Amino acid sequence: LQRVVMRCWLHPFLTAPSPAPPCDEVLASPLPYSAFTSSSVMAADFGAGYAKLNRRVGNGGWSPLDSDRYQWLQVDLREGRIGLRVELYGCAYWADVISFDGQGVISYRFRQKKMKILKDVISLKFKTTKGDAILLHGEGQQGDYITLELQRAKLLLQINLGSNQYASIQGHTSVSSGSLLDDDHWHSVLIERYRRSVNFTLDQHTQSFRTNGEFDRLDLDYEITFGGMPVSAKPSSGARENYIGCMEAIHYNGDNITNLVRRRKVDTSSFHNLTFSCTESRSFPAFFNSTSSLQLPGRTDADTVSVRLQFRTWNPSGLLFFTPLMPGGVEVSLVEGKVTVHIYVTLGKNTRVDISSGSGLNDGQWHSVHFLALESIAMLTINGDEMSTVRAALPIQIRSGGDYFFGGNYLSPSQRSFQGCMQLIHVDDQLVDLQSVEQGMLGSFENVSLDMCAIIDRCVPNHCEHGSKCSQTGDTFKCACEGTGYSGATCHNSVYEQSCEEYKHLGRSSDTYWIDPDGSGPLEPFRVTCNVMEDKVWTTIVNDLPAQSSVAAGSRAEDKTVLTLNYSMSVNAVTSSAEFCEQHVAYMCYKSRLLNSPDGSPSTWWVGRGNEKHFYWGGSGPGVQKCTCGIERNCTDPRYYCNCDADLRQWKEDAGMLMYKDHLPVSQVVVGDVHRSGSEARLTVGPLRCQGDRHFWNAASFNTPASYLHFPTFQAETSADVSFYFKTSASHGVFLENLGNLDFIRLELKSATVVSLSFDVGNGPVELTVRSSTPLNDDQWHRVEAERNIKEAVLRLDKVHREARSAPPQGHTHLQLFSQLFVGASGGQRGFLGCIRSLKVNGVTLDLEGRAKVTPGVKPGCSGHCSSYGMHCQNEGKCIEKYNGYSCDCSLTAFDGPFCNDDVGGYFESGTLVRYDLMSESSSSPAVKEGNSGVLSAVGNLTREELSFSFSTSHTPAVLIYISSKTQDYLAVVLRHNGTLQIRYNLGGLRESFTISLNHRNMANGQPHNVNLSRQDRLIQLQVDHYPTVSYTFPEASDTEFNLVKTVFLGKVFETGQIDPVLIERYNTPGFVGCLSRVQFNRITPLKAALRTGVPSTASVQGVLVESNCGASPLTVPPMSAVFDPWHPDSTGVQFPFNEERVSRDGVNRDSAIIGGIIAVVIFSILCTLVFLVRHMFHHKGSYHTNEAKGAESADCADAAIIVNDPAFTETIDESKKEWFI
Repeated sequence: LQRVVMRCWLHPFLTAPSPAPPCDEVLASPLPYSAFTSSSVMAADFGAGYAKLNRRVGNGGWSPLDSDRYQWLQVDLREGRIGLRVELYGCAYWADVISFDGQGVISYRFRQKKMKILKDVISLKFKTTKGDAILLHGEGQQGDYITLELQRAKLLLQINLGSNQYASIQGHTSVSSGSLLDDDHWHSVLIERYRRSVNFTLDQHTQSFRTNGEFDRLDLDYEITFGGMPVSAKPSSGARENYIGCMEAIHYNGDNITNLVRRRKVDTSSFHNLTFSCTESRSFPAFFNSTSSLQLPGRTDADTVSVRLQFRTWNPSGLLFFTPLMPGGVEVSLVEGKVTVHIYVTLGKNTRVDISSGSGLNDGQWHSVHFLALESIAMLTINGDEMSTVRAALPIQIRSGGDYFFGGNYLSPSQRSFQGCMQLIHVDDQLVDLQSVEQGMLGSFENVSLDMCAIIDRCVPNHCEHGSKCSQTGDTFKCACEGTGYSGATCHNSVYEQSCEEYKHLGRSSDTYWIDPDGSGPLEPFRVTCNVMEDKVWTTIVNDLPAQSSVAAGSRAEDKTVLTLNYSMSVNAVTSSAEFCEQHVAYMCYKSRLLNSPDGSPSTWWVGRGNEKHFYWGGSGPGVQKCTCGIERNCTDPRYYCNCDADLRQWKEDAGMLMYKDHLPVSQVVVGDVHRSGSEARLTVGPLRCQGDRHFWNAASFNTPASYLHFPTFQAETSADVSFYFKTSASHGVFLENLGNLDFIRLELKSATVVSLSFDVGNGPVELTVRSSTPLNDDQWHRVEAERNIKEAVLRLDKVHREARSAPPQGHTHLQLFSQLFVGASGGQRGFLGCIRSLKVNGVTLDLEGRAKVTPGVKPGCSGHCSSYGMHCQNEGKCIEKYNGYSCDCSLTAFDGPFCNDDVGGYFESGTLVRYDLMSESSSSPAVKEGNSGVLSAVGNLTREELSFSFSTSHTPAVLIYISSKTQDYLAVVLRHNGTLQIRYNLGGLRESFTISLNHRNMANGQPHNVNLSRQDRLIQLQVDHYPTVSYTFPEASDTEFNLVKTVFLGKVFETGQIDPVLIERYNTPGFVGCLSRVQFNRITPLKAALRTGVPSTASVQGVLVESNCGASPLTVPPMSAVFDPWHPDSTGVQFPFNEERVSRDGVNRDSAIIGGIIAVVIFSILCTLVFLVRHMFHHKGSYHTNEAKGAESADCADAAIIVNDPAFTETIDESKKEWFI
């Protein structure tokens, strides 16, 4: 029967006492449509409610889905005992049935001895209880064969159209379908082959594939057999068991084999008793769920316990049976896939005996268990393997208790119940008649389904995607996603981003990343190199062809040499979404022509995307048979368009970029002119480099509530995903929706903080919501990801908020939609206002821009990316809007890179200096225009300045930065001889320079240090490294203007005019040796200007300056607690170099000078005394030893020499130490 529709006629037999109402009236009439439910519905017109006999709407009754393997109709009949009549409507047909006993084989002989078959159509139906058997087989002497067989209750089709002569190309092809096919139900098979294309259909589930190898015809000799293979066959697999069961409707290439058998037109001599009927199986299985139990009687007070049965299950654990002993009991269970027996005796002291056998028995296959306890010996045998029988001695002779409990046991509630099927149960060596149990004549049962095995294989078809492994129990299945690159309940979602562009907008820098261009699609993730630049992101994919690969000549002169390039993946996914691609090619030749231009046929060509040949070379374009030199007209021989075409006996090269994106990448290069004597060639094909991602920025703006875009129906039956970005200022709106008859799916902005996913697959509407902690109508980009599969539905927002909902264990699983997919609300209800970008459905990007161009109320593209991504522009870099993204402008910062976070630094050798002029020597006007160099906003007199930089050095003394003026005003940052930092300011009004000395840390330790200095009038704020900012104040007598700022010097001072003599004498020679980076004075970046020679500036360099990223090194100096931090205002026992209250009006602290002088004299006297004593002691011993610190000759004093050379001193602060200015 192809399809059956069902109508029921129901009569009640109520149990109420007389007078009883009449029972001959139709009960179905008053029942509402909702009282009828079913396992599935083929279509709305075949709904469960139409099963009522007097219901004249719909298409004539209820009909389930074709894919529904276990169909049921449920009617809520309220109260009473019910009589049920069923009428089935369908199409009758006649079919010959043949019973196979495991001995007989049908041999269909061909009309010719050898058949070369181009097309096959084979169909049959089978029913069996055996999981391994040959259904059909045919083979040829040349190695071709076709075999259809059952292996472990799965159907396996094996076909070989032939391998090549050297077997380097194998033709063997194997495809599996179905599971648990030994269920004693009819299954239909259809094999359709044309050349190498095959459709393999089992129970209306079709798999399409192409056979391996390079041949089209199936060469068979003599015959094809059904039900087994002949003795002379060469089996293509290990299974040689003949078929036991029934077949019907066997057709082979137009011939009805079953009809020919009935007419005795084919060979059936191997059958002992050929019958045309299908006998019922004796197995009579019983199905157990988690609440099932079966009680059977046995012999009481016997010295033998014997139970034999077959079971199949997916659960690793469960009780098979329990029987009490006198006293004690026997418990046989499945524990972690193996059968375990617990025998315990409660007489006297408790005694327990455990034995186990087998492994992996929860694989869904039938397994046999035989337990025998005879007197004082127990034996356990699995799958009839007597050689592996496990035996154990019992402490006493057992006595049986009489009752046997299968599947569940109320006496042992802690033991997990068995879920699965049992059959052929033997108790006391007698087969139990389960039909008598069903009729209530033997034993008892609860929630056991008799004469059926309702176990299903939830892993066939396999809903675990991307190669993940499926495991299952009786209730559910699980997918192991480890190592696949995907996540989720069915391993549907990729854990990687889809392009380098997406990594950039997550704030990532240049590196090697995994990308997955089609998301949840079939392409596997692969590695690429992402080069993130200021305005572009390049994706680089390498091939396996070594540079300058030698091209070997073929064995014959007319043969061409083919060089094949392999990439790590199918690069078409990258090139199709990229804005621009390029690939460098180079052909080095010695008497070897390339394109043979302009008149000859090309000697060499390359194959690109779509396996198309191309006859142009790098630097040229499609349709132009030239090389770079031919385009630029500078070839070695002007008569030719390639250097190699001159055919010279010297090495030449033609190289250039291939830039026509639709032709890339290069997959093959065919070289034709290397067979001549003396000809040589070397080929280089560089990596494929692509820039941009059009899919990521594909956007549309919805300007009215009624505007929407429509696309083809969302294919979301069992597994689907949607992801997109949106931004809006509205508080609600529908993002997208797709409708069916009753099924639907919708993604919606419910409120300013809530996004919802709602759908209905036939089990009632389901809604998932995620709530954001911040408003979503903030006109910034937000990301929505939604997934639904047969296990769960998941909704994610901004990769932070997540809501998941598990699917019900029973009910509908297929989402059936038929309308178009509407982006925005169709009809205008609660329409979306705003932008949607990068809308991907099942990994495929929908072309919003293309559809928006032809749709009123919707505009392609969307502006305002900086509001969402501007945060990635660091260090005061400016976010610049672009049509398809944004970029960071770093011109007014001391940094470079795509996010203005790459240090610009330089290594200074001895004597090197950088000079940046802010004013010309002859006037007080700016040296350059402000717009070109970013000079000070007000050149001349400053009441505010900011200075920041990073440095690392091991050499002292040094001038790090010196800022001069046309007056005596200046700002200097120096390292003293002991490695400590000093800030020197002179703004006028004071007799001496205002100094800030950080005397407690050696900063010439080779580690990077950061300095941030700012001044506003008299207030100075200084921060060094990660320590807190410290404030200092100029004396009242000091001026507040930095007058006529002229020049910035880095590394050394080379200036005319009056300069602080202390600065020159102590610190300027020999000059700074080390790294400076991140140098910025107000809006001036002198070091960056000196290193970026392509930008006009007044920067100049004397000496050797090498660019370096020295400032990017991490800070390795450990942080210091506030108690011992010399730059922390609350440090105990520490006085800072400068305190406003202790400074006289001329800037000198008189009290400090007097006290400091006295202390210095005392310390000096003590030191001299100690030196004298030490010298005396060593002289007395006749030896001489000096502890003089190295480098003391360059130190300001003896203490300074010790500080410079004692690492412990530079890292430790003495709490009692104070500093005084003299």
